[in-house]
Amino acid sequence: MKWQVAQVRPRLEKKTADLCRTQGIPHYLPLRKRTATYQRRQVTTEIPVFPGYLFVAIDAPRRLALQQTNHVVRFLDPSRPYQMLRQLVYIRRALKIDPSLRPTPMLTSGTRVRILTGPFQGIEGVVARLDASMRIYLTVEWLGQALVVQASREQVDAAG
Repeated sequence: MKWQVAQVRPRLEKKTADLCRTQGIPHYLPLRKRTATYQRRQVTTEIPVFPGYLFVAIDAPRRLALQQTNHVVRFLDPSRPYQMLRQLVYIRRALKIDPSLRPTPMLTSGTRVRILTGPFQGIEGVVARLDASMRIYLTVEWLGQALVVQASREQVDAAG
């Protein structure tokens, strides 16, 4: 059996994980806690960290059986399965420490971003470089010139 990533239909991650559990298929579905207020009541639920994905260790016959449930859209083979497993161990450890952690898009140089909070709120630019202190330097085009502003990682979001 080798570890693969099962891309599942929307909102079927937990149901597919339960199906794996009943069939004895080793799997991992990283969940995070989300608290919301409904009619003056706080409700805490667990939602998938990576919506639409379930990590499974599966062989060919079980893979076919899982695909026949119509929950799984396709299976993705990681190019480096051991590296993926190591990263999943890190994710599991981090979620044990803080179950409310959220995924965020990876930023690299050249990524277009928008500043969401702070004094530069609303400014869009391109990541010029990421330094060791996780500060992001944005180049903002202005009259054919470039300005460099600093923003922390929490203040920006990838601009689509």
